[in-house]
Amino acid sequence: MFFSKDVGIDLGTANLLIYVKGEGVVVDEPSVVAIDVDSKRCLAVGSEAKDMLGRTPGKVRAVRPLKDGVIADFEVTEMMLNLFLKRLNLKGLFKRPTILICCPSNITSVERNAIRDAAYRAGAKKVFIEEEPKVAAIGAGLDISKPSGCMVVDIGGGTSDVAVISLGEIVTSTSLKVAGDTFDRDIIKYVKDEKKLLIGDRTAEEIKKSIGTACNGKQDNKIDISGRDLVTGLPHTTSINAVEVEEAMKESLQAIVSACKTVLEQTPPELASDIVTKGIVLTGGGALLSGLDELLRRELGIPVFVADNALKCVAEGTGILLEHIHLVK
Repeated sequence: MFFSKDVGIDLGTANLLIYVKGEGVVVDEPSVVAIDVDSKRCLAVGSEAKDMLGRTPGKVRAVRPLKDGVIADFEVTEMMLNLFLKRLNLKGLFKRPTILICCPSNITSVERNAIRDAAYRAGAKKVFIEEEPKVAAIGAGLDISKPSGCMVVDIGGGTSDVAVISLGEIVTSTSLKVAGDTFDRDIIKYVKDEKKLLIGDRTAEEIKKSIGTACNGKQDNKIDISGRDLVTGLPHTTSINAVEVEEAMKESLQAIVSACKTVLEQTPPELASDIVTKGIVLTGGGALLSGLDELLRRELGIPVFVADNALKCVAEGTGILLEHIHLVK
């Protein structure tokens, strides 16, 4: 088969999703690469590499090549894209895919070019770049082509994008580097300060997923955590409850709330009235944080809904855009 395929990529800080036209989402893996330090060879990628995070010997490095939604390590990003495209058999002598790739809404042109270059060097024939909140809105099933306002809050691993969209374009938007990873760091810091225990990223993520909540945490909802005691230096186990986790993430959650307020303040009144009736849609992995929709509803006084396929919104949005590639500039 010599036809080149159309591919949509959600190049996320935490997860990489690849959508192949006609096949749907075919890759949904963590954006982690394990590298041999001496030979610079890639040893593992995706979930296999993620299992190695914080657990590697000296000569193996598990790297997350994207930070805050942009490429932090160019070579490793290219290596990761190459591997996945090769694994899917999407590139060969006669076939080079057309790639539609997503980026946060307010990154610099240099960062945008870095994403474009990485895609070209991974073997793309043509590269289109679209803004994440717009693609997330399409993936969440919103009709953004009409002259009425839709508001999307896309909370990923590295960035949260807040945007108001009308007539297929972003009217006002902001992007902040507070998202899923920030919540993990908040939990690590809280446990270190309050419980004198050092835990890793994976434990923090586990806490966030199992008992993390944005509001109305309960004391009796608790989990045991293990790490290194900062006083004795020995392994130690203690417990943490939902109220404490909520306290740990409070500041970061407020940053997302105020970003929403800022965008709403800059929104033209006609579009603002549409948003009051239609509500706000939450997408991205961060949207799955328990109670987040409730917190935003309480703070903004507007209905807030979590998209059904929150994790895959952006990838599925690229799929819909690939069907109408003529509309992409």
